[in-house]
Amino acid sequence: MARRCDITGKGVLTGNNVSHANNKSRRRYLPNLQQASFFSDVLGTAVQLRLTTNGIRTVEHNGGLDSFLLGTADRKLGTEALTLKRRIVRAQVKKQAA
Repeated sequence: MARRCDITGKGVLTGNNVSHANNKSRRRYLPNLQQASFFSDVLGTAVQLRLTTNGIRTVEHNGGLDSFLLGTADRKLGTEALTLKRRIVRAQVKKQAA
């Protein structure tokens, strides 16, 4: 499982630990990933995603998972978010046809 946010694409960064004596050793800065569950109104089910806390706030700010994914360009979304967006669009078209 990659340490990357499904929505924002934030991943691992690298840098240095610097001691008081100015010795430098490499370290990794990990993103604050959380397992979040969002309810999709169109699909009618809960969807679990691995997001950063910033990604969770972004989704909630934009009015929920469905409205966030439909209002975001495909090139800005990760692979898992893209497949979820396609599922939502297909379900919307199916509801409108019925």
